[in-house]
Amino acid sequence: MIQAISSDDLAPSTYAWHVRAENLAVRAGRRLAVAGVDLSFTTGVYGVLGPNGAGKTTLLRALATVRQPAAGRLDLLGAPMHERGGLPEVRRQLGYLPQTFGYYRWYTVREFVEYLAWLKAVPGQDLAAEVQRAIDLVGLSGHADHRLRTLSGGMVRRAGLAQAIVGDPALLVLDEPTAGLDPQSRAEIRELLSGLGRTNCVVMATHLVEDVADDSTEIVILDDGHLAFRGTPAQVAAAAAEAAPGNGSELERGYAVLLERSRLVTR
Repeated sequence: MIQAISSDDLAPSTYAWHVRAENLAVRAGRRLAVAGVDLSFTTGVYGVLGPNGAGKTTLLRALATVRQPAAGRLDLLGAPMHERGGLPEVRRQLGYLPQTFGYYRWYTVREFVEYLAWLKAVPGQDLAAEVQRAIDLVGLSGHADHRLRTLSGGMVRRAGLAQAIVGDPALLVLDEPTAGLDPQSRAEIRELLSGLGRTNCVVMATHLVEDVADDSTEIVILDDGHLAFRGTPAQVAAAAAEAAPGNGSELERGYAVLLERSRLVTR
């Protein structure tokens, strides 16, 4: 069972904007995968939706400082990313879970999370307690000293989330955080991220519309590298009422309507 966030775990944010992008362009290889995107995120949970090839992963890699912008401006935690001097401090306050992440298979969960905590410069006197907190939050308390190679795919995903949240990062960037998890575990992860979003900025890309249904502050829809829509879950669901009835939830149908509407404008 994933441990709930209590009010004692929360500290107020000190950033006016955790993420601010103006006319942001990012390349994936030779291809311009993100083109002219404007965004601003503060505390909360921000869901990034879009079809395959929309640019979701490339955008998140830029927010995680893995890729540099090709054009435009990107500020993270108050630091401009075109000036690389603030990069080490930003990375200490950033948690990142890629779609596929590497790890030493013979490490235990605790050793894996400890290693990432050390990279984030978590103070030595706080390290053991902070590592245990992250492991507890993702529901791996009973597997903390099990080697990663012995865990199921879903448990490895939870360990990846633990390394992302260790150190209580101000900015949490998650690419498909619920991939490979069963429905109950997905619901628990969504509840955890909702709690973290009360004081931190959580940016989550997903193919699963239900993952952003209830707890997202805003939903961003990308298509072919462009910003197709940005608004609340209620605004996405409201778009479904303007179209003919169809299969799926109101949010899913609203997402499909907004995506098609954007494509009609750009054709």
